[in-house]
Amino acid sequence: MSDRSELKREYKNKPVVAGVFRILNTRNGKSFLSSSLNLQGVLNKHKFTLTLGSHMNDGLQEDFHLHGSDAFVFEILETLPVHEDPKHDYSEDLAILELIWVDKLEPFGEKGYNVPGRKLRTA
Repeated sequence: MSDRSELKREYKNKPVVAGVFRILNTRNGKSFLSSSLNLQGVLNKHKFTLTLGSHMNDGLQEDFHLHGSDAFVFEILETLPVHEDPKHDYSEDLAILELIWVDKLEPFGEKGYNVPGRKLRTA
């Protein structure tokens, strides 16, 4: 079997990791907090849209443009354990995890880019 087909098989069998992440502006300490059922995919999406200048969050996009990519850290804050049942619905677990991190970081106003009342999950 070729290396390429082996890599494809490994990628398809790799479990998708769900959890909470933030994009931290190291210059002003503001955070953009979100969650996803596919952390790696959504982090790539945020990096890509910020680089293109088309991120959905205007304040984050403005600061990214102003300070540059080196001023931002993309970090996974917490992941959900992989459930034995492959059909397990992680939505409720993720919602609880979101609430815990919102209470901890309060990413609104001067502390962050999130908008109160708007859902956090991006994908």
